[in-house]
Amino acid sequence: MRAIAAGVMLSVENGQSLSQCLPPALNRLPANERPVLQALCYGTCRWFYRLDGELNNRLKKPLRKPDRIIHHLMLVALFQLRFSQQANYAVLNETVEACRALDKPHLTGLVNGVLRAAEREGAQEPADDAARFSHPVWMVEKLRHNWPENWHHILDANNAQAPMTLRVNALRFARDEYLGLLAEAGIEAKATRFAPHGIQLATPVPVDRLPWFADGAVSVQDEAAQLCTTLMDLAPGQRVLDACAAPGGKTCAILESCGELAEVVAIDESADRLPRVQENLDRLDLNATLKQADAAATDQWWDGEAFDRILLDVPCSASGVIRRHPDIKLLRRESDITPLAAIQLGLLDAMWAILKPGGRLVYATCSVFPQENHRIIQRFCKQQTDAILVEPEAQWGRDMGAGRQLLPDPDSHDGFFYAVLEKPEP
Repeated sequence: MRAIAAGVMLSVENGQSLSQCLPPALNRLPANERPVLQALCYGTCRWFYRLDGELNNRLKKPLRKPDRIIHHLMLVALFQLRFSQQANYAVLNETVEACRALDKPHLTGLVNGVLRAAEREGAQEPADDAARFSHPVWMVEKLRHNWPENWHHILDANNAQAPMTLRVNALRFARDEYLGLLAEAGIEAKATRFAPHGIQLATPVPVDRLPWFADGAVSVQDEAAQLCTTLMDLAPGQRVLDACAAPGGKTCAILESCGELAEVVAIDESADRLPRVQENLDRLDLNATLKQADAAATDQWWDGEAFDRILLDVPCSASGVIRRHPDIKLLRRESDITPLAAIQLGLLDAMWAILKPGGRLVYATCSVFPQENHRIIQRFCKQQTDAILVEPEAQWGRDMGAGRQLLPDPDSHDGFFYAVLEKPEP
């Protein structure tokens, strides 16, 4: 188990996301052991910068590159010593055995000595805010600059376990009705504050415990992501585009919100991700036109018929969903932000050209960095002088002057940004 976890962590260090490298690792284990491996990998990613700082302080010199997996093995063990209920003697003994299993018997003495010292001496005081909050230095500094009154709250929220939130299929059940079904099933839950069809569970449960899940009664989706449909002003007969659609949660939410739309077109650049969109549509008994394409390359996929509504959930840093994807801390670089901003602005330009006069475009990111959010909207509105910025009548988020920003809430939603633009009639 620990040897497999160390291999996953090494893959993340080499640029693979947990969603890429964890599933094959899970498949190597019996079903009852998979949650343990997942918890080890997610927990080690979540606290990587604190654990790595302590481990580096305890090592006299870095391990050679061929032995780098043992560095990650010790990180996994440190995570268990500092953040789990596992007995310390078991962590030490099993980590030494894992070192042998990884064909590194010459390092068992080092592993044993470092971990025994860590057990005996206890956790070290973090050297700086990056170690204290377990985030990369650049991210801590950027958040401190962008959110001087909230940066530490954002970092704390990123380290908290995200709640499990559901979106009730409005075509099947009223929210209160489904809350009743959950109560009958012994699942404690409450209505979300802002999303009209959202339900937050007190404790996560396997989806097969959710009443009528397989029959399309409900989907798993964060409250912030659900808010997109409240901004789109959907009505029967409209042609709607969900650009950058995978894995399809928002596509399905659009269809559930208005059952008489003329057509919903869902586009994603990744052919590998579109089957997931179709699976969600099938489970919910919904229909959409799926296309594998680069949304910005409209000359390659657009049929010439303009859209009444466009949801543009752009590629971004994902800095608002770190609590769900802690590997973002290791994978994302500060140098990514400027290229992402260029992509975001390019997508806005392309989507504006295929929006019908009188139509509405909703711009969305799961980011908390202004460079990807309201500053993009400000730049676009300077270039596109006919764009009308609509201020939503919303009780959630912060008015940024060009859109609304949600910061991650440990007891509620992820970090998200929305802006609404309308194209005037000629």
